[in-house]
Amino acid sequence: MNFDQVINRKGTYCTQWDYVYDRFGKADLLPFTISDTDFPLPESTIQLLKKRLDHGILGYTRWNHPDFKESVVSWFKQRFDSTIDSDWVVYSPSVMYSVSLLIRLLSQEGQGVIVQTPAYDAFYKTIRTNQRQVVENPLCYHEGRYSINCDHLESLMQDSQNRILLLCSPHNPTGRVWQREELQKIVNLCQQYQVFIISDEIHMDIVRQGTQHHPILDFKQTGVALLSSGSKTFNFAGLLFSYLMIPDQDLRDQFLSLLKGADGLSSPSNLGMLATMDTYQHAGDLVDELNQYIEQNEQRTIEFIEQYCPKLSVVPAEATYLLWIDMSQLPSSMKDFQNLLVNQAKVAIMDGSVYGGNGADFLRLNIGCPWSKLQAGLNGLRLAYEIVEQQKP
Repeated sequence: MNFDQVINRKGTYCTQWDYVYDRFGKADLLPFTISDTDFPLPESTIQLLKKRLDHGILGYTRWNHPDFKESVVSWFKQRFDSTIDSDWVVYSPSVMYSVSLLIRLLSQEGQGVIVQTPAYDAFYKTIRTNQRQVVENPLCYHEGRYSINCDHLESLMQDSQNRILLLCSPHNPTGRVWQREELQKIVNLCQQYQVFIISDEIHMDIVRQGTQHHPILDFKQTGVALLSSGSKTFNFAGLLFSYLMIPDQDLRDQFLSLLKGADGLSSPSNLGMLATMDTYQHAGDLVDELNQYIEQNEQRTIEFIEQYCPKLSVVPAEATYLLWIDMSQLPSSMKDFQNLLVNQAKVAIMDGSVYGGNGADFLRLNIGCPWSKLQAGLNGLRLAYEIVEQQKP
């Protein structure tokens, strides 16, 4: 794929480009916000979907068959050397739907869901809308690196009202890939205190060279569910298709009963299922190319910021196409800096405060785009930075 190719996404009802006003109060901004990329589907997948559309009939679709489930099993074996039982694989329209439904199945109203903060902002909304409590285990931040505070995590698990750990692995927004030792500690604690692990692993494929993602099912097959999708990796969130693995048959049956009976969502997007199957069967090499391009974008961003915005620093990412930029040394509030980014530089970069924890000192920059777009965004960041520096006494 030519990742440098610029494709105009305006006029496609695109959340990132067409509706940037909703979050930033201004429409004509260059966006680096929503967690999708500006890259197209693999050409082979596009051709497959065109062929399916040419057929002309897009009726109710069945997901529960070996062709779909085995494509997931094969992907986990190929990418992570993980062995997955195909019976564990269950369809869901989105990862966040799965999170919501599992929270309802595994806890009571008023009980706690533990999250490592800063955390993906949709976690907070889903927990609270389901009348559960957000229980924060703030990540430790030291010398530009995040780690898990296992002592504090254990103290939270000792409260019998905290029934679930909602794990983000790899972690959004910090870009951490949890190592084997870290995950084993988490699993041991959850087992000791009977806390269920919901592991959101949607960013699992986007990792830096020399880094290995470890699926949670490699460590634990009771009291755990792994949630993922090809939508982040291959950029087909608009096709509304995800999956999860639930080793416990009783819980799996309960999940499917609510999916179909209570929520009426058992028939998936036909195109989303086909896109998942095709990319998982044929696009492994493309993921390797994508990771190289993202890593190149990250390195260019680091070099740019070191040269032109030295009071900012990029937290080295081990995964995702989202960079976490520390602006704590800049003599400006986030509110004032966002005002400069939007009204002077004309760029939209996420305010880290929406992710909780120590996020108020950070920006989250989406680098899943052609370098020409990213370069323009960095020039906007530089403009805002220079205005701040000129204003200081």
